[in-house]
Amino acid sequence: MPGAKCMEILKALSEMNRLRIMRLLLKERLSVKAIAQRLKMSEYNVSKHLRILKEAGLLEMEKSGKQRLYGIDSRFKDKLAANQNVLKLDCCTFHFDKLPK
Repeated sequence: MPGAKCMEILKALSEMNRLRIMRLLLKERLSVKAIAQRLKMSEYNVSKHLRILKEAGLLEMEKSGKQRLYGIDSRFKDKLAANQNVLKLDCCTFHFDKLPK
């Protein structure tokens, strides 16, 4: 993984609420409203965090009628599945099976 991409992923995963969002989205696709309700956050803050995760290439968005559903990027999800929920970067390793609740 190139250094710049590694840094972008590290930045995206460096915030606790973004890790909590990732944990939810590993299980199912959700709307901003559903994420906000489950994590007891404002929709505005959830949207900001989703944008950062999406820009890092960790999430994908799908339109379903008027709402947008967010989920883990399929390529990223495949990498996690192949490594038993462990993301290996050039500089560090993330255990997605041990993310905070």
